[in-house]
Amino acid sequence: MMLAEIFEKVMGPEADVRFIAYDGSKAGPVSSDISIEVKSPVAVAYLAQAPGELGLARAYVSGHIDIHGDVYALLSRMWSLTMNDLPMSQKAAAVRALGVRPLLKRVPPPPQEMRRSMLAKMGSRHAKQRDAEAIHHHYDVSNKFYSWVLGPSMAYTCAVFPSEQSTLEEAQYAKFDLVARKLDLKPGMRLLDVGCGWGGMVIHAAREYGVKALGVTLSRQQAEWAQKAIAEAGLGELAEVRYTDYRDVKETDFDAVSSIGLTEHIGKEQLPFYFKFLYDKLVPGGRLLNHCITRPTGTEKTINTKGFINRYVFPDGELESVGYLVRQMEDLGFEIRHEENLREHYAETLRYWCANLDEHWDEAVEEVGEGRARVWRLYMAGCVVGFERNKIQLHQLLGVKLDSEGKAHMPLRPSLDWP
Repeated sequence: MMLAEIFEKVMGPEADVRFIAYDGSKAGPVSSDISIEVKSPVAVAYLAQAPGELGLARAYVSGHIDIHGDVYALLSRMWSLTMNDLPMSQKAAAVRALGVRPLLKRVPPPPQEMRRSMLAKMGSRHAKQRDAEAIHHHYDVSNKFYSWVLGPSMAYTCAVFPSEQSTLEEAQYAKFDLVARKLDLKPGMRLLDVGCGWGGMVIHAAREYGVKALGVTLSRQQAEWAQKAIAEAGLGELAEVRYTDYRDVKETDFDAVSSIGLTEHIGKEQLPFYFKFLYDKLVPGGRLLNHCITRPTGTEKTINTKGFINRYVFPDGELESVGYLVRQMEDLGFEIRHEENLREHYAETLRYWCANLDEHWDEAVEEVGEGRARVWRLYMAGCVVGFERNKIQLHQLLGVKLDSEGKAHMPLRPSLDWP
């Protein structure tokens, strides 16, 4: 059986995808705007040794598979087409057709993959050293690369689009301002922003609301970039970003805490400590705004250690359902005052990032290498599909620390709408 025949069985006759293989076989409509090219037997070895998304990712990242056309469109068309849909007899036939040769010589993963053995040497999951290495793997790539992908805001979290005509920069501003309004920031308040990235929330709170803001990040490159941006904006007396673990923040009595995109890195077992730590940092009546990616239900696995994203993008990343996060916050003392799902906004944010990467593709490849650029192209396009199909969501949760008399120090209704 030729490779094209196997592809046709997996994809089905209805798939509008062209397939071209090094063995000369072809399948799919000639008129298709998308084609997959298997360039060498190494690609087959990757697929045989790690069936599913990991093998496909390894073959693509290493350049042994090429995608001609829009990656998002390909992933969207392939969304429901997997080897699991094949009858066992056809699976067996596909394996026999590949033969045993691809299994005989082990092909090492591409260098962009985070090895599980390397992480294991740094302690148990979410130990401080291991967390630092996981963050370094993803965020300390290149500030220049991130500036091309993220745009001037350097905001690597879901934007909030006031309208379908809003630009990415307008939407990122709206996101930070939405967080600020939910926290009811006012001049003279103190804000702690954990997992602050390149300092977007810290700078926004200081510049727009006169808040004294402290941000912390485990990425040295992020901290250096943020401190420079703070100085250039003349906000040094109000804003600070530190290169440190949030668990090492000694200050207390903050009026508000924002956590925008950190919870995904915390881990299920660490969530009680995480929320208790943030609760203890607040004054009575203080608010926490937790903004993070979630699972749509509590039935999915929180972590897929053999998945592409866990190996290449977010090592040790874990996603919980919003219901689980609410329960953890409540059990640690927070009263939940507001919740909303912004998953469509994250799909739109990622579309902008994908377009930015394509626009700067040649520079990005020169800066970080083709393998790393391919990781990002595949990861972001896949996430667009994930948010569109409700495989993942993005939730904001607003909690308040009640005072000793059970008062929340909140108005009966917010003075501004929360879109």
